[in-house]
Amino acid sequence: MSGEPLPSVFAGRRFAVVGLGRNGLPAARALAAMGAEVAAWDDDAPARAAAEAAGIAVRDPAGEMARFDALVLSPGIPHVLPAPHRIARAARDSGVPVLSDAELLFRAVRMSGSAARFAGITGTNGKSTTTALLAHVLENAGFPVAAGGNLGTAALALPILPDSGIYVLEMSSYMLERIATIRFSVAAMLNLSPDHLDRHGDMTGYAAAKRAIFDNQRPSDLAVIGIDDAPSRAMADWLRAQPARVATVSGGDGADVGVRDGVLRDARGPILAMADAPALPGAHNAQNAAAAAAMALALGAGRDAVARGIASYGGLPHRQQRVGCVGDVAFVNDSKATNADAAARALGCYDRIVWIAGGIAKAGGIEPLAPLFPRVAEALLIGRDAPAFAATLARHGVPHRVVGTLDAAVPAARDAARRTGARVVLLSPACASFDQFSGFDARGDRFAALVARLGHLDGEAA
Repeated sequence: MSGEPLPSVFAGRRFAVVGLGRNGLPAARALAAMGAEVAAWDDDAPARAAAEAAGIAVRDPAGEMARFDALVLSPGIPHVLPAPHRIARAARDSGVPVLSDAELLFRAVRMSGSAARFAGITGTNGKSTTTALLAHVLENAGFPVAAGGNLGTAALALPILPDSGIYVLEMSSYMLERIATIRFSVAAMLNLSPDHLDRHGDMTGYAAAKRAIFDNQRPSDLAVIGIDDAPSRAMADWLRAQPARVATVSGGDGADVGVRDGVLRDARGPILAMADAPALPGAHNAQNAAAAAAMALALGAGRDAVARGIASYGGLPHRQQRVGCVGDVAFVNDSKATNADAAARALGCYDRIVWIAGGIAKAGGIEPLAPLFPRVAEALLIGRDAPAFAATLARHGVPHRVVGTLDAAVPAARDAARRTGARVVLLSPACASFDQFSGFDARGDRFAALVARLGHLDGEAA
């Protein structure tokens, strides 16, 4: 059984869908197409108008919440901390569950009669790369695959796959707060560092949300856990008392699947040399490859197919993406690095760089990056928290300038690279982008456009 969701899957069910953006509008449309009664709402009038234009019934469900089977709340809208949205509060007061669209995808697949398996990936960093990499490996191994969730296509916009199919879902902590029955045949938690603490209260709450990816696993399932940071190692200890089999992964040695002497290995021996996977530089990407390999092998992919898939993976935009060269200087777009831990992974890949950083900083700023500061020939700082970053860099004696905007930073970075002899300009902001851009992708796209224009003005290939 495969194709589009069956129109009778949710017949007789009622869902309130709140937040009509990238996840919410597709969820509302899919639920209606599967026979459900849907009441959709967004606090933004243009979003409501777009839903109405798509044929979705739009009304505020707060006053009638008790009649709904569930509230489907877009991931970015809080239902507990820092303060619940008023409609989420109404759902809780009425005893109505708050669910993610990934949970409803799982229910729709099972209700349609398909036994397709689910693979889930979470972690503070690396989950998008690992999701895309695993999907690529499985597709190249011949499996029917649908990938999405927090990355790319919204979960409920994915098709119903046949029994042999595999859903590969990136699961954010926001989504994992809102699952109930979804079972991942393979699930991975890659790493854990402070992020989204306003939403989860503290690191304990954040870890608990991430740990939920292993809920509902059975002894035949596989739990994959990174061991390259202390919080993840603590979670690995917890996992060993849970039902699923456990595989540890690392960007180095000492795990069930890891890298020794540049070669990705498991207990059976070598899988591939990481030098054969140019889109996956650095120890963090080696860990991503280890996780994808462990999951793909558990799902039935052959070792040769896994090696070929990892080697042929082309990478994702905004994640150490080389967007051009101006003369002998490479410009690398790592705009997805929205916290210091993510930026550390990129900084560690290059010996000497001109670094573009800044935006809306996370807790702790860039102080944790101090061991990597010797690699920075000069830092060019943008965005709201540029002054705070400048103060940190000044304390550590790192040459830097506050330039304010990305438009100013790119030509300044070209000049700094020429002056200092650095061969790489790295946009790895260690910050959220919302002070100046609609998202990290818009920031990265602007960087690529500026590099292209700079190359054209210089008369050099970009």
